[in-house]
Amino acid sequence: MNRAMHAELAEVWDDFEADDDLWVAVLTGAGERAFSVGQDLKELAARQVDGTAGRSSFGSRGKPGWPRLTERFDLVKPVVAAVRGYAYGGGFELAMACDLVIASDDAVFALPETRLGLIAGAGGVFRLVRQAPFRVALGHLLTGRPMTAVRAYELGLINEVVAAEELDACVDGWVADLLRAAPLAVRAAKEAATKSVTMPLPEAFAAEYEWEQRRMLSRDALEGPAAFAEKREPRWEGR
Repeated sequence: MNRAMHAELAEVWDDFEADDDLWVAVLTGAGERAFSVGQDLKELAARQVDGTAGRSSFGSRGKPGWPRLTERFDLVKPVVAAVRGYAYGGGFELAMACDLVIASDDAVFALPETRLGLIAGAGGVFRLVRQAPFRVALGHLLTGRPMTAVRAYELGLINEVVAAEELDACVDGWVADLLRAAPLAVRAAKEAATKSVTMPLPEAFAAEYEWEQRRMLSRDALEGPAAFAEKREPRWEGR
């Protein structure tokens, strides 16, 4: 992932966030070899030589593509990662920033930054210790050791592991389930879950959530119970 790619991806995420007709995004790599192996280190090395690399450790503020997916903390639409092959460095960080992660059984995850004198500054050092048991996460962060898809599943980092030839169909199934649910309800649930995860439970109940307010006042909030009572499939409008 180089600076030009980050800038292009930012336009994609801006479009996705702004378009009311887009309810779910799927992020995947091209081909079978890798989901993403992270930052373009040749570009980084060249920028270090010419003095344009900068000194910031965490996040992308002030850099091309800001805010990158790893920092779109207010993105309430669901994003699914479909991981085949290597998800290293920034690739693993991207996967952890997604809401659902489906992986093929040949996928491998790692944050090898310390082996390069670097740090997983696109959220890896923060997300891995939140999404996996602390001591296990710290072991991978400090050593750069890789983990298999099965191990990642055991740690709760991914939702499902399937054979490589079944990956697309499995992802399609998850997307279909997401689209079967009311879009505003999905966004409200994501917002409430992500914003409240570090709150004491009484504070979580008392907090205000923008998308829950939108859901409660939406036509879809009426459509769901009506469809159930009338024994028909709901017709979601997303408004």
